[in-house]
Amino acid sequence: MSTAVAPALEEINAFDPAVLQEPFGYWARLRIEAPVFRDPKTGIVHVSTYDLIREVNAQPRRFSNDFGAQMRSGAAPPDPEEVAIMREGLQPANTLLTADPPVHTRFRKLVGKAFAMKRVEGLTPYIARVCAELLDEIAPLGRVEFKTAFADRLPMTVIADQLGVPREHMATFKAWSDGFIVQLGGVSDRATRLDAARKIVAFQKYFLEKIEEKRANPGEDIISDLVHADLAEEGDPRKMTPDELISIFQQLLVAGNETTAHTLAAGLYYLIRHPEQQAALRADPGLVSGFVEATLRFLSPTNNMWRLCVEDTAVGGVDIRRGEMVLLRYGSGNRDGAHFPEPDRFDLRRENAREHLAFGAGIHTCIAAPLARKELNVAFPLILERLAELRLEDDDIRYAPNILLRGVERLNVAYRDAR
Repeated sequence: MSTAVAPALEEINAFDPAVLQEPFGYWARLRIEAPVFRDPKTGIVHVSTYDLIREVNAQPRRFSNDFGAQMRSGAAPPDPEEVAIMREGLQPANTLLTADPPVHTRFRKLVGKAFAMKRVEGLTPYIARVCAELLDEIAPLGRVEFKTAFADRLPMTVIADQLGVPREHMATFKAWSDGFIVQLGGVSDRATRLDAARKIVAFQKYFLEKIEEKRANPGEDIISDLVHADLAEEGDPRKMTPDELISIFQQLLVAGNETTAHTLAAGLYYLIRHPEQQAALRADPGLVSGFVEATLRFLSPTNNMWRLCVEDTAVGGVDIRRGEMVLLRYGSGNRDGAHFPEPDRFDLRRENAREHLAFGAGIHTCIAAPLARKELNVAFPLILERLAELRLEDDDIRYAPNILLRGVERLNVAYRDAR
């Protein structure tokens, strides 16, 4: 009988949809065999252990977030039709995700005010009302595709309300958000990329109109705050330009929607698959914070993130050259047994779960993390209070293929309305 020999790391396509679907074995091999691995097929340097990921994130002067041009150029020549579509919109502006200090610092200070803990805490009753409205819709049905019916809608509603745009456009906002995810994903076919480009331009045109509306008639919302914000306090005496504002709104739409939606769906899935932990959380809602952090670690909705090396250096004994692209494997770091004992065990009582990398680390830690945590901590007790006898209708859980983000495509569940 012959024994199959595992392929060498150099032979594995890290972005193969099958690997993206079930990456855990590949991650484990990276952590053991090559914690800092230069893929000979792409030249990308993968960093996969918890400590080394944090080491890179602690060096923003050497590992830049100004990787937008590299992402847009990619390995293949640009598609002329896609380029033509994008030219109908705005040129990309580096503000938060793809900016370095001092530019990043200025914008983060301004946008961070919208997600200050005091403001987020004040949203608790409002978030609870939104959850209750959604549960009133789905609870009587007895079965639902939870990702679409609840997980997508809660964070999208919250961020739309905070931006000050109408809820009746929610389906359009979700479609636009999906367009940005396609661009981030890096694994879509041409037709999907062209469709995404059209959605992104439509998003830009819509919010350009909103900018002018809020400039003339400001309200109590994030768009108004940022349109009228003065960068003078941050050493840049001017208002933000339309392309800068659009860049920030785009990131808030994605950061304030996709990762939270994925975590809501994954969390419910984990509860159903771990009935003893579901029972513990039902008996003691005070465990919700630990459950949320355990879910964020286990899923890692931001699974990977890019950095651009801008200075010859070394990480983990491996030389990294100026100009090389680095992929920080947050999902792998969150399964690193050197930091999280028994890393593949889901445990809502894990003492160090909050040390996860799901929101990144360092100066680029997700700016919307306080809002995401608040939504998750409010939502799960209300879900369990309203939906009893939860069970899966479909065990075939599939994750959407994406290089940077991880989340289930759909989650069909059945239950009894507890009212």
